[in-house]
Amino acid sequence: MKVAVLDFGKTNSKLFVFGQDGRILEERRTQPNWVRKDGFSVLDEAALHDWAVRTLSDAVDIHGVEGLMVSGHGCTFALVDDAALTHPILDYEQEPPAEIAAEIDRRIPDFAETFSPRLPLGFNYGRHMLWLKAVEPGAFAAAKSILGYPQYWSWRFGGQAVSEMSYLGCHSHLWAPRKRDFSSLVDAEGWRGQMPAFERAGAVIGERRFGKATLPITIHNGVHDSNAALHAYRRQGLGPVTVVSTGTWVVVLNPDCPLEALDRDRDMLVNVDVDGGPVPTIRFMGGREFATIRAGWQGAIARSSMQRVIGAGIMALPSFAPGGPMPGHPGELVGRAPNAEERAAVALLYVALMVDLCLDLIQSNDTVILDGGLNSGGLLASLLAQLRPGQAFMQGATLEGSATGAAALAFESVGREFAAEAPGPVRASNFTGLSSYRDDWRGLAADRGIIAAAGGSR
Repeated sequence: MKVAVLDFGKTNSKLFVFGQDGRILEERRTQPNWVRKDGFSVLDEAALHDWAVRTLSDAVDIHGVEGLMVSGHGCTFALVDDAALTHPILDYEQEPPAEIAAEIDRRIPDFAETFSPRLPLGFNYGRHMLWLKAVEPGAFAAAKSILGYPQYWSWRFGGQAVSEMSYLGCHSHLWAPRKRDFSSLVDAEGWRGQMPAFERAGAVIGERRFGKATLPITIHNGVHDSNAALHAYRRQGLGPVTVVSTGTWVVVLNPDCPLEALDRDRDMLVNVDVDGGPVPTIRFMGGREFATIRAGWQGAIARSSMQRVIGAGIMALPSFAPGGPMPGHPGELVGRAPNAEERAAVALLYVALMVDLCLDLIQSNDTVILDGGLNSGGLLASLLAQLRPGQAFMQGATLEGSATGAAALAFESVGREFAAEAPGPVRASNFTGLSSYRDDWRGLAADRGIIAAAGGSR
Protein backbone atom coordinates (compact mmCIF):
# COMPACT_ATOMS: atom_id res chain seq x y z
CA MET A 1 0.00 0.00 0.00
CA LYS A 2 1.12 3.56 -0.73
CA VAL A 3 -0.30 6.75 0.77
CA ALA A 4 -0.06 10.33 -0.46
CA VAL A 5 0.26 13.03 2.19
CA LEU A 6 -0.60 16.62 1.40
CA ASP A 7 1.28 18.70 3.97
CA PHE A 8 -0.19 22.19 3.81
CA GLY A 9 2.23 24.61 5.50
CA LYS A 10 1.90 28.36 5.78
CA THR A 11 5.00 28.97 3.65
CA ASN A 12 5.27 25.74 1.64
CA SER A 13 2.74 23.11 0.63
CA LYS A 14 4.08 19.66 -0.19
CA LEU A 15 2.94 16.30 -1.49
CA PHE A 16 4.74 13.14 -0.39
CA VAL A 17 4.20 9.55 -1.46
CA PHE A 18 4.99 7.06 1.32
CA GLY A 19 5.48 3.33 1.11
CA GLN A 20 4.79 1.02 4.04
CA ASP A 21 8.52 0.88 4.78
CA GLY A 22 8.40 4.60 5.61
CA ARG A 23 10.38 5.68 2.57
CA ILE A 24 9.36 8.82 0.69
CA LEU A 25 8.97 7.73 -2.92
CA GLU A 26 8.23 11.15 -4.39
CA GLU A 27 7.98 14.74 -3.22
CA ARG A 28 6.55 17.84 -4.86
CA ARG A 29 6.27 21.39 -3.55
CA THR A 30 4.49 24.64 -4.16
CA GLN A 31 3.80 27.81 -2.21
CA PRO A 32 0.31 28.91 -1.22
CA ASN A 33 -0.71 32.30 -2.52
CA TRP A 34 -2.42 34.80 -0.23
CA VAL A 35 -4.39 37.55 -1.99
CA ARG A 36 -6.44 40.60 -1.02
CA LYS A 37 -10.21 40.32 -1.37
CA ASP A 38 -12.92 42.53 0.15
CA GLY A 39 -10.55 43.97 2.73
CA PHE A 40 -9.11 40.63 3.87
CA SER A 41 -5.96 38.68 3.07
CA VAL A 42 -7.26 35.27 1.98
CA LEU A 43 -5.99 32.02 0.50
CA ASP A 44 -6.08 31.54 -3.27
CA GLU A 45 -7.81 28.24 -2.61
CA ALA A 46 -8.54 27.46 -6.26
CA ALA A 47 -4.88 27.62 -7.25
CA LEU A 48 -3.78 25.41 -4.35
CA HIS A 49 -6.59 22.96 -5.04
CA ASP A 50 -5.69 22.71 -8.73
CA TRP A 51 -2.03 22.05 -7.88
CA ALA A 52 -3.03 19.38 -5.37
CA VAL A 53 -5.36 17.60 -7.82
CA ARG A 54 -2.68 17.55 -10.53
CA THR A 55 0.00 16.19 -8.24
CA LEU A 56 -2.35 13.66 -6.65
CA SER A 57 -3.42 12.43 -10.07
CA ASP A 58 0.22 11.95 -11.02
CA ALA A 59 0.91 10.14 -7.75
CA VAL A 60 -1.99 7.76 -8.34
CA ASP A 61 -0.96 7.08 -11.95
CA ILE A 62 2.77 6.69 -11.25
CA HIS A 63 2.81 5.02 -7.83
CA GLY A 64 -0.58 3.39 -7.47
CA VAL A 65 -1.43 5.46 -4.39
CA GLU A 66 -4.40 4.02 -2.50
CA GLY A 67 -5.00 6.64 0.18
CA LEU A 68 -4.82 10.41 0.77
CA MET A 69 -3.92 11.95 4.13
CA VAL A 70 -3.68 15.66 5.00
CA SER A 71 -1.46 17.50 7.48
CA GLY A 72 -2.07 21.21 7.99
CA HIS A 73 -0.67 24.26 9.75
CA GLY A 74 -2.59 25.72 12.67
CA CYS A 75 -4.61 28.90 13.18
CA THR A 76 -6.93 28.46 10.20
CA PHE A 77 -10.60 27.57 9.71
CA ALA A 78 -13.06 27.18 6.86
CA LEU A 79 -16.80 27.83 6.64
CA VAL A 80 -18.61 25.52 4.20
CA ASP A 81 -22.12 24.68 3.12
CA ASP A 82 -22.91 21.39 1.41
CA ALA A 83 -20.75 22.15 -1.61
CA ALA A 84 -18.40 25.10 -1.19
CA LEU A 85 -16.85 27.75 1.03
CA THR A 86 -19.21 30.43 2.27
CA HIS A 87 -16.26 32.80 2.70
CA PRO A 88 -12.64 32.65 1.51
CA ILE A 89 -10.16 31.17 4.00
CA LEU A 90 -8.56 33.91 6.09
CA ASP A 91 -4.81 34.43 6.34
CA TYR A 92 -3.99 34.23 10.04
CA GLU A 93 -1.32 36.93 9.71
CA GLN A 94 -3.69 39.90 9.88
CA GLU A 95 -5.00 41.89 12.81
CA PRO A 96 -8.67 42.88 13.14
CA PRO A 97 -9.33 46.63 13.22
CA ALA A 98 -8.74 48.06 16.69
CA GLU A 99 -12.38 48.86 17.41
CA ILE A 100 -13.46 45.32 16.46
CA ALA A 101 -10.55 43.73 18.33
CA ALA A 102 -11.51 45.58 21.51
CA GLU A 103 -15.05 44.22 21.30
CA ILE A 104 -14.28 40.62 20.38
CA ASP A 105 -11.38 40.24 22.81
CA ARG A 106 -13.79 40.75 25.71
CA ARG A 107 -15.49 37.49 24.72
CA ILE A 108 -12.37 35.30 24.76
CA PRO A 109 -12.48 32.55 27.44
CA ASP A 110 -9.98 32.56 30.27
CA PHE A 111 -6.65 30.77 29.94
CA ALA A 112 -7.62 28.49 32.84
CA GLU A 113 -10.39 27.04 30.66
CA THR A 114 -8.76 26.77 27.22
CA PHE A 115 -5.02 26.97 27.97
CA SER A 116 -4.89 29.22 24.89
CA PRO A 117 -3.04 32.48 25.55
CA ARG A 118 -4.43 35.65 24.03
CA LEU A 119 -2.28 36.00 20.94
CA PRO A 120 -2.20 38.67 18.23
CA LEU A 121 -3.45 38.42 14.65
CA GLY A 122 -5.25 35.11 14.03
CA PHE A 123 -2.87 32.95 16.05
CA ASN A 124 -6.01 31.91 17.96
CA TYR A 125 -8.38 31.16 15.12
CA GLY A 126 -11.42 31.56 17.36
CA ARG A 127 -10.49 35.25 17.43
CA HIS A 128 -10.62 35.44 13.64
CA MET A 129 -13.94 33.61 13.71
CA LEU A 130 -15.33 36.34 15.97
CA TRP A 131 -13.96 39.00 13.63
CA LEU A 132 -15.47 37.42 10.54
CA LYS A 133 -18.81 36.89 12.26
CA ALA A 134 -18.87 40.56 13.26
CA VAL A 135 -18.30 41.88 9.73
CA GLU A 136 -19.68 39.05 7.55
CA PRO A 137 -22.50 37.44 9.57
CA GLY A 138 -24.02 36.01 6.41
CA ALA A 139 -21.00 33.77 5.88
CA PHE A 140 -21.63 32.14 9.26
CA ALA A 141 -25.37 31.93 8.74
CA ALA A 142 -24.85 30.17 5.40
CA ALA A 143 -22.28 27.72 6.77
CA LYS A 144 -23.38 24.20 7.56
CA SER A 145 -19.98 23.26 9.00
CA ILE A 146 -17.02 24.98 10.64
CA LEU A 147 -13.90 23.02 9.72
CA GLY A 148 -10.28 23.09 10.76
CA TYR A 149 -7.83 23.62 7.90
CA PRO A 150 -6.83 19.94 7.44
CA GLN A 151 -10.46 18.89 7.74
CA TYR A 152 -11.38 21.38 5.03
CA TRP A 153 -8.99 19.73 2.59
CA SER A 154 -10.08 16.21 3.54
CA TRP A 155 -13.67 17.34 2.88
CA ARG A 156 -12.70 19.16 -0.33
CA PHE A 157 -11.16 16.00 -1.76
CA GLY A 158 -14.23 13.88 -1.16
CA GLY A 159 -14.44 13.16 2.54
CA GLN A 160 -17.19 13.87 5.03
CA ALA A 161 -17.28 17.08 7.03
CA VAL A 162 -15.81 16.06 10.40
CA SER A 163 -14.06 17.56 13.42
CA GLU A 164 -10.71 16.41 14.83
CA MET A 165 -9.25 16.92 18.30
CA SER A 166 -5.62 17.81 17.56
CA TYR A 167 -6.71 20.70 15.37
CA LEU A 168 -9.54 22.07 17.50
CA GLY A 169 -7.21 21.88 20.50
CA CYS A 170 -4.48 23.88 18.79
CA HIS A 171 -4.66 27.21 20.74
CA SER A 172 -7.95 28.04 19.03
CA HIS A 173 -9.96 29.31 22.05
CA LEU A 174 -12.54 26.71 20.97
CA TRP A 175 -11.48 23.75 23.13
CA ALA A 176 -11.34 23.06 26.87
CA PRO A 177 -8.60 20.42 27.26
CA ARG A 178 -9.47 19.37 30.78
CA LYS A 179 -13.12 18.78 29.86
CA ARG A 180 -12.26 17.33 26.44
CA ASP A 181 -15.13 19.37 25.08
CA PHE A 182 -15.81 22.63 23.30
CA SER A 183 -15.10 25.80 25.23
CA SER A 184 -17.68 28.23 26.55
CA LEU A 185 -17.00 30.46 23.52
CA VAL A 186 -18.46 27.85 21.16
CA ASP A 187 -21.71 27.69 23.11
CA ALA A 188 -21.89 31.44 23.69
CA GLU A 189 -21.66 32.04 19.93
CA GLY A 190 -24.04 29.22 19.03
CA TRP A 191 -21.42 27.34 17.01
CA ARG A 192 -21.78 23.86 18.53
CA GLY A 193 -24.43 22.89 15.99
CA GLN A 194 -22.06 23.77 13.15
CA MET A 195 -19.26 21.60 14.52
CA PRO A 196 -19.42 18.21 12.76
CA ALA A 197 -19.06 14.90 14.56
CA PHE A 198 -15.54 13.89 15.59
CA GLU A 199 -13.37 11.36 13.83
CA ARG A 200 -9.84 10.42 14.85
CA ALA A 201 -7.02 11.78 12.72
CA GLY A 202 -6.34 9.25 9.97
CA ALA A 203 -9.83 7.74 9.97
CA VAL A 204 -11.28 6.91 6.55
CA ILE A 205 -14.01 9.46 5.80
CA GLY A 206 -14.59 9.05 2.06
CA GLU A 207 -13.18 8.08 -1.30
CA ARG A 208 -12.52 9.64 -4.71
CA ARG A 209 -10.97 8.75 -8.04
CA PHE A 210 -7.89 10.64 -9.24
CA GLY A 211 -5.94 10.44 -12.47
CA LYS A 212 -6.56 7.49 -14.76
CA ALA A 213 -7.35 5.04 -11.98
CA THR A 214 -10.56 3.04 -12.27
CA LEU A 215 -10.83 2.57 -8.50
CA PRO A 216 -11.17 5.38 -5.95
CA ILE A 217 -8.61 6.03 -3.24
CA THR A 218 -9.53 6.40 0.42
CA ILE A 219 -9.70 9.88 1.95
CA HIS A 220 -8.41 10.11 5.52
CA ASN A 221 -9.26 12.69 8.16
CA GLY A 222 -6.46 15.25 8.45
CA VAL A 223 -4.29 16.25 11.40
CA HIS A 224 -2.51 19.28 12.87
CA ASP A 225 1.07 19.20 11.59
CA SER A 226 3.04 19.52 14.84
CA ASN A 227 0.85 16.94 16.55
CA ALA A 228 1.47 14.64 13.60
CA ALA A 229 5.22 15.00 14.25
CA LEU A 230 4.65 14.15 17.91
CA HIS A 231 2.72 11.04 16.89
CA ALA A 232 5.48 10.00 14.50
CA TYR A 233 7.94 9.65 17.39
CA ARG A 234 5.61 8.57 20.19
CA ARG A 235 4.49 5.54 18.20
CA GLN A 236 8.08 4.28 18.04
CA GLY A 237 8.24 3.54 21.77
CA LEU A 238 11.14 5.87 22.50
CA GLY A 239 10.03 6.66 26.04
CA PRO A 240 9.43 10.20 27.32
CA VAL A 241 10.46 12.70 24.65
CA THR A 242 10.24 16.40 23.91
CA VAL A 243 9.64 17.05 20.22
CA VAL A 244 10.90 20.23 18.57
CA SER A 245 9.02 20.58 15.29
CA THR A 246 10.47 23.26 13.00
CA GLY A 247 9.06 25.06 10.00
CA THR A 248 7.48 28.49 9.74
CA TRP A 249 6.87 27.92 13.45
CA VAL A 250 9.16 26.21 15.94
CA VAL A 251 6.86 24.21 18.20
CA VAL A 252 8.29 22.59 21.34
CA LEU A 253 6.02 19.88 22.75
CA ASN A 254 6.73 18.31 26.16
CA PRO A 255 3.86 16.06 27.29
CA ASP A 256 5.46 15.74 30.74
CA CYS A 257 5.48 19.44 31.62
CA PRO A 258 2.97 20.28 34.40
CA LEU A 259 0.08 22.38 33.15
CA GLU A 260 0.67 24.72 36.09
CA ALA A 261 4.06 25.68 34.63
CA LEU A 262 2.54 27.24 31.51
CA ASP A 263 2.90 31.02 31.28
CA ARG A 264 0.29 32.60 29.04
CA ASP A 265 2.52 35.64 28.47
CA ARG A 266 5.29 33.52 26.90
CA ASP A 267 3.19 31.80 24.21
CA MET A 268 2.96 28.67 26.34
CA LEU A 269 -0.19 26.68 25.80
CA VAL A 270 -1.78 23.27 25.65
CA ASN A 271 -1.93 21.44 22.37
CA VAL A 272 -4.05 18.31 22.17
CA ASP A 273 -2.73 15.04 20.79
CA VAL A 274 -4.62 12.86 18.32
CA ASP A 275 -6.32 11.00 21.18
CA GLY A 276 -7.37 14.15 23.04
CA GLY A 277 -4.60 14.22 25.65
CA PRO A 278 -3.11 17.57 26.72
CA VAL A 279 0.38 18.39 25.42
CA PRO A 280 2.10 21.39 27.06
CA THR A 281 3.73 23.45 24.34
CA ILE A 282 5.80 26.57 23.78
CA ARG A 283 6.41 28.09 20.37
CA PHE A 284 7.82 30.94 18.38
CA MET A 285 7.82 31.83 14.71
CA GLY A 286 11.35 30.52 14.26
CA GLY A 287 11.29 29.78 10.55
CA ARG A 288 9.97 33.23 9.76
CA GLU A 289 12.50 34.85 12.10
CA PHE A 290 15.36 32.79 10.64
CA ALA A 291 14.43 33.97 7.14
CA THR A 292 14.20 37.59 8.28
CA ILE A 293 17.56 37.59 10.04
CA ARG A 294 19.50 35.73 7.35
CA ALA A 295 18.25 38.28 4.76
CA GLY A 296 18.28 36.03 1.72
CA TRP A 297 21.36 33.86 2.28
CA GLN A 298 20.70 30.42 0.78
CA GLY A 299 23.96 28.49 1.04
CA ALA A 300 25.31 26.18 3.71
CA ILE A 301 26.79 27.89 6.77
CA ALA A 302 30.48 27.14 7.21
CA ARG A 303 31.78 26.18 10.63
CA SER A 304 34.31 29.01 10.38
CA SER A 305 31.50 31.55 9.96
CA MET A 306 29.72 30.18 13.02
CA GLN A 307 32.89 30.41 15.07
CA ARG A 308 33.61 33.98 13.94
CA VAL A 309 30.12 35.09 14.93
CA ILE A 310 30.39 33.44 18.34
CA GLY A 311 33.85 34.86 18.94
CA ALA A 312 32.84 38.38 17.90
CA GLY A 313 29.63 38.31 19.95
CA ILE A 314 27.41 39.18 16.99
CA MET A 315 23.89 38.20 17.97
CA ALA A 316 20.22 38.76 17.26
CA LEU A 317 17.96 39.76 20.14
CA PRO A 318 14.23 38.94 20.00
CA SER A 319 11.80 39.24 18.46
CA PHE A 320 11.52 39.34 14.68
CA ALA A 321 7.92 38.08 14.47
CA PRO A 322 4.76 38.32 16.56
CA GLY A 323 4.08 35.93 19.42
CA GLY A 324 6.67 33.70 21.05
CA PRO A 325 8.10 33.73 24.57
CA MET A 326 9.38 37.31 24.25
CA PRO A 327 6.65 39.29 22.49
CA GLY A 328 6.38 43.02 22.14
CA HIS A 329 10.05 43.83 21.54
CA PRO A 330 11.42 44.59 18.06
CA GLY A 331 14.30 42.36 17.04
CA GLU A 332 17.76 43.83 16.66
CA LEU A 333 21.29 42.77 15.76
CA VAL A 334 24.10 43.70 18.14
CA GLY A 335 27.84 43.68 17.53
CA ARG A 336 29.75 44.48 14.38
CA ALA A 337 28.03 44.28 11.01
CA PRO A 338 28.17 40.66 9.76
CA ASN A 339 28.79 39.66 6.17
CA ALA A 340 26.08 37.71 4.33
CA GLU A 341 27.12 34.24 5.50
CA GLU A 342 27.81 35.43 9.03
CA ARG A 343 24.32 36.89 9.12
CA ALA A 344 22.92 33.44 8.30
CA ALA A 345 25.05 32.05 11.14
CA VAL A 346 23.58 34.68 13.48
CA ALA A 347 20.10 33.57 12.37
CA LEU A 348 20.72 29.90 13.14
CA LEU A 349 22.32 30.73 16.48
CA TYR A 350 19.27 32.84 17.30
CA VAL A 351 16.97 29.89 16.64
CA ALA A 352 19.19 27.61 18.74
CA LEU A 353 19.20 30.05 21.67
CA MET A 354 15.44 30.48 21.46
CA VAL A 355 14.88 26.71 21.43
CA ASP A 356 17.28 26.37 24.37
CA LEU A 357 15.25 28.93 26.31
CA CYS A 358 11.98 27.25 25.34
CA LEU A 359 13.29 23.89 26.59
CA ASP A 360 14.00 25.53 29.95
CA LEU A 361 10.58 27.14 30.14
CA ILE A 362 8.73 23.95 29.16
CA GLN A 363 10.77 22.04 31.81
CA SER A 364 12.26 19.56 29.37
CA ASN A 365 14.64 17.08 30.98
CA ASP A 366 14.10 14.03 28.78
CA THR A 367 15.31 13.13 25.29
CA VAL A 368 14.79 15.90 22.72
CA ILE A 369 13.99 15.06 19.09
CA LEU A 370 14.66 17.73 16.46
CA ASP A 371 12.46 17.58 13.39
CA GLY A 372 11.78 19.71 10.34
CA GLY A 373 13.46 21.95 7.83
CA LEU A 374 15.44 24.22 10.16
CA ASN A 375 17.56 21.20 11.10
CA SER A 376 18.70 20.64 7.53
CA GLY A 377 22.25 19.32 7.76
CA GLY A 378 21.88 18.68 11.49
CA LEU A 379 23.61 21.88 12.62
CA LEU A 380 20.73 23.14 14.76
CA ALA A 381 20.53 19.85 16.65
CA SER A 382 24.29 19.75 17.23
CA LEU A 383 24.27 23.31 18.60
CA LEU A 384 21.52 22.40 21.05
CA ALA A 385 23.34 19.25 22.11
CA GLN A 386 26.39 21.37 22.94
CA LEU A 387 24.29 23.94 24.81
CA ARG A 388 22.54 21.22 26.85
CA PRO A 389 25.06 18.45 27.57
CA GLY A 390 22.84 16.99 30.27
CA GLN A 391 20.18 15.95 27.76
CA ALA A 392 20.15 13.39 24.98
CA PHE A 393 19.34 14.73 21.52
CA MET A 394 18.09 12.87 18.49
CA GLN A 395 17.08 13.99 15.02
CA GLY A 396 14.54 12.64 12.58
CA ALA A 397 15.75 10.30 9.87
CA THR A 398 14.11 12.74 7.43
CA LEU A 399 13.14 16.39 7.82
CA GLU A 400 9.48 15.50 7.36
CA GLY A 401 8.22 14.30 10.73
CA SER A 402 4.82 15.93 10.28
CA ALA A 403 4.18 14.19 6.98
CA THR A 404 5.58 10.91 8.35
CA GLY A 405 3.28 11.05 11.37
CA ALA A 406 0.34 11.83 9.11
CA ALA A 407 1.17 8.86 6.90
CA ALA A 408 1.45 6.62 9.96
CA LEU A 409 -2.05 7.64 11.07
CA ALA A 410 -3.46 6.74 7.66
CA PHE A 411 -1.75 3.34 7.53
CA GLU A 412 -2.76 2.57 11.12
CA SER A 413 -6.40 3.40 10.44
CA VAL A 414 -6.67 0.59 7.88
CA GLY A 415 -4.65 -1.92 9.89
CA ARG A 416 -1.46 -1.71 7.82
CA GLU A 417 2.06 -1.72 9.22
CA PHE A 418 4.17 1.39 8.74
CA ALA A 419 7.86 1.06 9.48
CA ALA A 420 9.25 4.59 9.65
CA GLU A 421 12.96 4.83 10.38
CA ALA A 422 13.82 5.69 13.97
CA PRO A 423 15.52 9.01 14.76
CA GLY A 424 19.28 8.93 15.15
CA PRO A 425 21.59 10.29 17.86
CA VAL A 426 23.04 13.79 17.58
CA ARG A 427 26.72 14.55 18.02
CA ALA A 428 27.25 17.82 19.88
CA SER A 429 29.16 20.58 18.14
CA ASN A 430 32.29 21.94 19.82
CA PHE A 431 32.33 25.65 19.10
CA THR A 432 34.58 27.62 21.40
CA GLY A 433 32.69 30.04 23.64
CA LEU A 434 29.16 28.90 22.78
CA SER A 435 28.04 28.64 26.41
CA SER A 436 29.33 32.16 27.16
CA TYR A 437 27.63 33.41 23.99
CA ARG A 438 24.35 32.01 25.31
CA ASP A 439 24.88 33.65 28.70
CA ASP A 440 25.68 37.00 27.07
CA TRP A 441 22.58 36.73 24.87
CA ARG A 442 20.34 36.10 27.85
CA GLY A 443 22.03 38.87 29.80
CA LEU A 444 21.55 41.42 27.02
CA ALA A 445 17.92 40.38 26.63
CA ALA A 446 17.37 40.80 30.37
CA ASP A 447 19.12 44.20 30.39
CA ARG A 448 16.74 45.40 27.68
CA GLY A 449 13.73 44.13 29.59
CA ILE A 450 13.02 41.51 26.93
CA ILE A 451 13.31 38.47 29.14
CA ALA A 452 13.50 37.55 32.78
CA ALA A 453 16.12 35.00 33.72
CA ALA A 454 14.96 31.46 33.00
CA GLY A 455 16.02 28.44 34.96
CA GLY A 456 15.96 24.81 33.98
CA SER A 457 18.33 22.07 33.01
CA ARG A 458 21.12 22.48 30.51
